[in-house]
Amino acid sequence: MALPLRVAPSLLASDFTRLAEEMQRVEDAGADWHHVDVMDGHFVPNLTLGPPVIAKLRQVSTLPLDVHLMIEQPAAWAKRYAEAGADLLSFHYEAAQDDVEGSLQAFQNTGCKVGLVLNPDTPVEVLKPFWSQVDLILIMSVFAGFGGQKFIPEVLDKVRQLRDWGFEGDLEMDGGINEETAQLCRQAGANVLVAGTYVFGSPSAKKAIQSLRGLPAPA
Repeated sequence: MALPLRVAPSLLASDFTRLAEEMQRVEDAGADWHHVDVMDGHFVPNLTLGPPVIAKLRQVSTLPLDVHLMIEQPAAWAKRYAEAGADLLSFHYEAAQDDVEGSLQAFQNTGCKVGLVLNPDTPVEVLKPFWSQVDLILIMSVFAGFGGQKFIPEVLDKVRQLRDWGFEGDLEMDGGINEETAQLCRQAGANVLVAGTYVFGSPSAKKAIQSLRGLPAPA
């Protein structure tokens, strides 16, 4: 059975002074999930949202919150982000490689859907022992930390490899996603597209989301 194609606008590119309005704007435009980037200033050189903000986001939206943890010691934070309202919780292999099994267990214990994330310079083979234990794999098509970066096409081979291995869960791509790169991602086997600047910076979020799906622009 084919997985549904989902578009998850990244709130990192939204106007943080109007978060509730921005969330509503992309929901009205057809978003499937809200992608929430969490950065700690250590694992990546940037700081963003913590559990109190996630809890507020949960209050103003019924869409799934796709929370991407770009933080050190992710297992220590899994419960707090789950309690704040995350529906999907993803953490980086690179941040937990000393104990990926233990980290997976901590995330699974939260009751959230669980994802593993891979940076562009990490070989996909490291996921082979773990891909059957997760609901989602996120392949970064830029280096984690800042929005607005250019898509790295070489990572598409990782998506193809995961599908060839038989991974049947959600395969998500994040970084430099626009109409052209979204087509490449879909063709490779990705079914969840994270787009920040392209959606929130567009004059029409609805047209942007439709183009990510490969559909004609709405009238």
